[in-house]
Amino acid sequence: MTDMIADDIRRLEEQERLLHFTRFSPDDAWALGNRVRETALAIGAGVAIDISLRDRTLFHCALPGTSTDNLEWIRRKRNTVLRLWHSSYLVGRRLALSGREQVEAHNLSHSDFSVHGGSFPLFVAELGCVGAVTVSGVPQRSDHAIVADAIAAFLGIDLGASRLPH
Repeated sequence: MTDMIADDIRRLEEQERLLHFTRFSPDDAWALGNRVRETALAIGAGVAIDISLRDRTLFHCALPGTSTDNLEWIRRKRNTVLRLWHSSYLVGRRLALSGREQVEAHNLSHSDFSVHGGSFPLFVAELGCVGAVTVSGVPQRSDHAIVADAIAAFLGIDLGASRLPH
């Protein structure tokens, strides 16, 4: 089990190394949000999608099958990314490997943060993490994969061996 988690961590770290933007505008958010939506629709995933900078939402969409609960999951996952500058799934996998809990390890309350997969940092060259792309509605590994695959397609990057196995 720990070998599987360690392999996931290696892949997730590589995704974060690869998936960087040279710039990110509201028009990019619209195009990327639609790419995430199309990725989710292609696999029949009923998810809510959010692309936010630190101070404002640039794209939001709720597909059939979602509920208001998904909005709360988005908020908590996004908070994790904006606080730690890593995908919510990578944070969760690292905690699983270490045997530590989010409050103990990072002082992340359960009411405001979630270390479940589905939120990925928007890294912009020379700026760092400026926001997050977040999905909620399917199991956390799938939530993460929808986001990572859509960002990779948007950037024209082949994730190759860093793609998570199903």
